[in-house]
Amino acid sequence: MTLSSPMPLLADPPNQTPGTPPVILCVDDEPSILSALRRLFRVHGFQVLAAESGAAGLALLDSHAVDLVISDMRMPEMDGVQFLSQVRQRKPELIRLLLTGYADIASIAGAINQGEIYRYISKPWDDQDMVAIVKDALERSALIKEKKRLQDLVRAQNEELKTLNASLEQKVKVRTAELRATNQALQVANERTKQYFITSIKMFSSMIELRDKRLAGHSRRVAELARQLAPALGLNPHQAQDLFVASLLHAIGMIGFDDEMLKTPVALMTPRQLSVFHAHPARAEELLMPLSEMKQTVEIVATQLERFDGSGYPNGLIAKAIPIGARILAVASDFDSLQLGSLEPQGMTRAQAMALMLQRSGSLYDPAVVQSLKSLVGESVPKPETAGPRRTHTLHSNALEPGMELGLDLCSPTGQLLLTAGHVLDDTVITKIRNFERSVDARLGIVVVEPGAAALG
Repeated sequence: MTLSSPMPLLADPPNQTPGTPPVILCVDDEPSILSALRRLFRVHGFQVLAAESGAAGLALLDSHAVDLVISDMRMPEMDGVQFLSQVRQRKPELIRLLLTGYADIASIAGAINQGEIYRYISKPWDDQDMVAIVKDALERSALIKEKKRLQDLVRAQNEELKTLNASLEQKVKVRTAELRATNQALQVANERTKQYFITSIKMFSSMIELRDKRLAGHSRRVAELARQLAPALGLNPHQAQDLFVASLLHAIGMIGFDDEMLKTPVALMTPRQLSVFHAHPARAEELLMPLSEMKQTVEIVATQLERFDGSGYPNGLIAKAIPIGARILAVASDFDSLQLGSLEPQGMTRAQAMALMLQRSGSLYDPAVVQSLKSLVGESVPKPETAGPRRTHTLHSNALEPGMELGLDLCSPTGQLLLTAGHVLDDTVITKIRNFERSVDARLGIVVVEPGAAALG
């Protein structure tokens, strides 16, 4: 929207065509006075209209563009006061001058009050004074009209600005709503992508565990335990997420182990087997190297066998030179492995495993991490990851309905991952769950999100 440009100051009076002289209307019942005024003003470049009565003057006023009116005071039928009052009513913007041949204060006062004259001029007049008064009056008139024009222009521009601002505000509201909707859609898409990513990693880690039923669910349990230890050890949400993913992938380097080695507890491995075992973090680092955006995750996986006293692999890092994520992963992984029997010849109870972790605190493990584990284990059993802190309840497969959302990962009785949290059930999946229960002769406790349950907190 383009705003109008203002006219130059002191332009030709608005009633004139640019470059044309001002028009003066002279009204007097004496022809000689009119002739004298006509000669005087024409010499100075003015156009002159002459009328011998007030009625004739009003007629000229209606038919011509006039810039200034000079009227005699004493005229028959319509005197100067009456005439100038009519002029004021018809064209209030015109400058009005009064000629008077006698000192009639009452008449002049009436002209001022009723006709609102600019000046009165006594007869006989001085030509120079007359011309000066007229020029001054025209300049004043031009300034007044220009002021009014500028005020009108400012009002018009203000209205245009109001309209423009209203339009812009509406456009901003519309655009803001569009951006908000786009942002929400991106957040949903990002959350969905993130969920797919975690699900893919869970499925991949469970494939490694298929070769040894004893290991079923190990990576997921380690990831959950590490995730719950992270806040107490000062990790921010981003670091905790890196640790969670690293924990799910920590065994990826064992993918090349033969079946015998995979089933042999670390304490019973031969020197050759130990050499291969100690190299599995480096193998994992090689496999994950193409994932440049997972640099911190890969670093945790690569240093998981470093030990607090410097006796670990591959670089013999000591204490806090080991990434905090790797120190947490080592504790979480070994705590679960001790219970499985994959580190020592025999599996241990939770209490036995915790006692051994405390015994090795300060040598193999970071004491701060072990103490955090002790506090966590002493309070409660670590809870599996959920899609969010929402209300859930447990059902048997015969109570499942399409549209229900899993609140927790669904695992087999041996700990094998079947479906991940957040999966929305349909008829096909429900049928597969029931068939699986029949095949293993067991009933699964299936945790689903309560309908309409919003995230708590």
